[in-house]
Amino acid sequence: MKRTGVVKVDPKRFLSDLHELRSFGASGVGKGVVRPAYCASDVAARRWLAGRFVQAGLRVEVDAMGNLFGLAEGPSLLMGSHSDSQPEGGWLDGALGVIAALEVARAAKQAGGPAISVVSFQDEEGRFGVTTGSAVWSGHLALAQADALVDHAGVALGEARQAMADMVTGDVQAAQFTGFVELHIEQGPTLDTAGEQIGVVTDIVGIRDMKITFEGQQNHAGTTPMHLRRDAFQALSAFNATLNDRLRNVVTPSSVWTIGHVSLHPNASSIVPGRVTFSMQWRDGDAARLGRMEQIIREVAAQTAAASDMELRYGPLLGLEPVAMDARLRAALEQGAQAVAPGQWRRMPSGALHDATNLSRLMPVAMLFVPSIGGISHAFEEDTREEDLVAGLEVLAHAVELLG
Repeated sequence: MKRTGVVKVDPKRFLSDLHELRSFGASGVGKGVVRPAYCASDVAARRWLAGRFVQAGLRVEVDAMGNLFGLAEGPSLLMGSHSDSQPEGGWLDGALGVIAALEVARAAKQAGGPAISVVSFQDEEGRFGVTTGSAVWSGHLALAQADALVDHAGVALGEARQAMADMVTGDVQAAQFTGFVELHIEQGPTLDTAGEQIGVVTDIVGIRDMKITFEGQQNHAGTTPMHLRRDAFQALSAFNATLNDRLRNVVTPSSVWTIGHVSLHPNASSIVPGRVTFSMQWRDGDAARLGRMEQIIREVAAQTAAASDMELRYGPLLGLEPVAMDARLRAALEQGAQAVAPGQWRRMPSGALHDATNLSRLMPVAMLFVPSIGGISHAFEEDTREEDLVAGLEVLAHAVELLG
């Protein structure tokens, strides 16, 4: 096919596919979805996506992790994101990037080029870790190590991924890709508050994540005197209060830390809890500061355990380093943003983690944001105006033409 140089996307087709993908795991609450990695709705969505890739003239390949690729012939620019969701997730997180990439790939093929491949990475949302699918594909995490990871219910990844075993075709080599571009919702309030349509990402923060366990003594809630208790929940409470105070001297306004999941045992009204396991996650754009935060977290945990007569255990430390976006890819996105939304775009960092971080080890990467209404994400209420979704799609198309 003769190259026309005009990558003309179809907004109606794009929005139709985006809404159809939402039907897999639709929550019945707003536009929310329930599509955690490897669950039935996630696998069904990936089968549907594979069919769409074939219709677009792309060759479907699925690796052992369940990462789903739609490959163009020869060297190509890789675009996409992920299609799994949080346990209670929004309809756009990840899904937008996959469907936008599919639409750009179709439009580019119709224009005679350039070659665009599409990917939906598996377990980006971290049911088992941190961007697990792309971490394995990029070589950051060995498959055997990933298989040993367990979710909060105790299910091992190696067991869960058997749900996609019949789809696996083999490994996909990174050498065939010239770079990676990911469109995503902002997941924060900056663009929406400013009334802007597009954010061109400058860099992605780094992240650390691990589980911490305090183990004391389970006992009777009515007969155990307060001064004799080895109460695991009280230890967690003291740890959290002390940590907030100790971190104040080393963090910046953009540093964040979160205890997002707590498992209390035996979790009964009339029992002094003997064990608590909780997630500890922290993010920052500076690798040295991430290390200093880790040091303080471990110091506070050890001090709390000693003061509360607790045994202390740590799970594996998972994480990714801060990453700067590629100058050439970013410049193409900036030119596209100026063409589509003149005066209504900005350069900005990403406080959320994305698959692009892992891929930066293998190839140049860049990212593009569209607004999240009210700054809400990782919730059923997550949404973005259709005109902003289409604007993001059109910026990608402009950038692809420039990158040619």
